[in-house]
Amino acid sequence: MNTKTLMYIIKRLLLAILTVWLVITVTFFVMHAVPGGPFVGEKAVSESVMKAMEAKYGLDKPVIEQYFTYLGDIVTRFDFGPSLKQRGRMVIDIIADGMKTSAVIGVIAAFIALAVGVVLGSVAALRRNKLIDRVIMVITTAFVSMPSFIIGSLLLIVFSVRLGWLPANGAAENGLVLPVVTLSLYPMAYITRLTRSSMLDVLGQDYIRTARAKGVSKWKIIFGHAMKNSLIPVITYFGPMLAYIVTGSLVVEQIFAVPGIGRAFVNSITGRDYPLLMGTTIILAVLIVVMNLLSDIMYKIVDPRINLE
Repeated sequence: MNTKTLMYIIKRLLLAILTVWLVITVTFFVMHAVPGGPFVGEKAVSESVMKAMEAKYGLDKPVIEQYFTYLGDIVTRFDFGPSLKQRGRMVIDIIADGMKTSAVIGVIAAFIALAVGVVLGSVAALRRNKLIDRVIMVITTAFVSMPSFIIGSLLLIVFSVRLGWLPANGAAENGLVLPVVTLSLYPMAYITRLTRSSMLDVLGQDYIRTARAKGVSKWKIIFGHAMKNSLIPVITYFGPMLAYIVTGSLVVEQIFAVPGIGRAFVNSITGRDYPLLMGTTIILAVLIVVMNLLSDIMYKIVDPRINLE
């Protein structure tokens, strides 16, 4: 690894740390600026009990003191504190339990989207302006245009309600099939279009025409030259896509009742569970930052000709 690449990575790491700090700070102060409190909905809570509960969780201290205490706990112990609604449970444990399901769904959906998208995009590029190309473009345009909650609702109605082939509950056996399909359709369609565009550009390059003129076989040109170079934009997109799938699963998990981090996030909003809400927000932000960083590094590894600024 040369000095320029190392300096780029260090710069991106520092920028990532700054981004995460900004997310923590903004989330913390926004949560504390919202009118009301986490115990407002408690039944038959007297003022003395309310003050005792606030003192127990440190909410009676000045906001700035709470902020530095919270920031110190995250930096030194990766501790987001206890949940205010799920009594006796730590926020990090709730997030870890949810991520076990959300990560499985996200990784499977990401690799399905990558595999299917690359194949369909390559076929569309090699059969440009043919019937199969037009069919693929129409289908992918539809999936790109439709939000995930619309796709999820349609799949739920068709395969669970009408046909009864798959369960609507994500916690049941085979219950993750529909959430995985829902989360994979948009990135699959995007990768298909990205691969097609990139491969068409590569196939028009001078070195491809030179290879053809030298009598290199069609399949060697496709897999040895065109495919390798056309996948560079796809690899760049894959890291942020994986983070998008996990963060985008918030609504999908609610539709299919999946016990993942999305349900914990939504419940933390409706229940004013400040520590859980801030913890999930921070974890998801870190995931996005890390995936973008890895994507940039992979971009350089795949194509060493790229100059990092």
